[in-house]
Amino acid sequence: MTVDVLAIGAHPDDIEMTCSGTILSLIAQGKTVAAVDLTRGELGTRGTPEIRAQEAAEGARIMKLSARENMGFRDGFFRNDEEHQRALIAKIRKYRPQIVLANTPDDRHPDHGRAAELVVEACFYAGLRQIKTVDEQGNDQEAHRPIYVYHYIQDRSLQPDFVVDITPYWDGKIAAIKAYKSQFFNPDSDEPASYISGKSFMDFLESRTREHGHMIGVDFGEGFVTRRMLGVSDLFSLI
Repeated sequence: MTVDVLAIGAHPDDIEMTCSGTILSLIAQGKTVAAVDLTRGELGTRGTPEIRAQEAAEGARIMKLSARENMGFRDGFFRNDEEHQRALIAKIRKYRPQIVLANTPDDRHPDHGRAAELVVEACFYAGLRQIKTVDEQGNDQEAHRPIYVYHYIQDRSLQPDFVVDITPYWDGKIAAIKAYKSQFFNPDSDEPASYISGKSFMDFLESRTREHGHMIGVDFGEGFVTRRMLGVSDLFSLI
């Protein structure tokens, strides 16, 4: 399977919180999107890896993903090293995306910045034919390098390099986030409170999305940062 866009997150729910509106927008445009979660989120305060796997499947259904996989890297302890890069290179070569969406380069959670570096390097090395990988059937994979890597913004307030209008997809984004019933605000839950489990965090997510939308004159937006200079050939394609 090949896709137009591959979204990669350190934890199940990273993608839903940050770029699910953009994904729904891409799907509406006829693009194909797959997702890869690096860890099972087993260090999370609430829920279990098994519950989060079910929630991730529901999130994938809501976002209309073509596929979703979990790498099974150790939550909190995965590294940006050869072993992890080679495993991720194989997935990049499997899906052969033009665009990769990745964790933010700098954030409150150490996994996020480390995942960003891992993805950037794996995307580059995936284009080197002398690095050999095989698919699930043991067949040699061809080299493939995505054209763009865009980083979605997470907890820290980074200045976006561009913002995607997700106003028509706001309800879908909220539905995707709420697929993680074990993680987010649930007044009936008897699990310990966490950084993201309060109503104030849901309010923050809405405020952040409204702030990014305000930057481009729409109701809701998702911001991204990029290391590569963006260019346009048509000024009228900008809003």
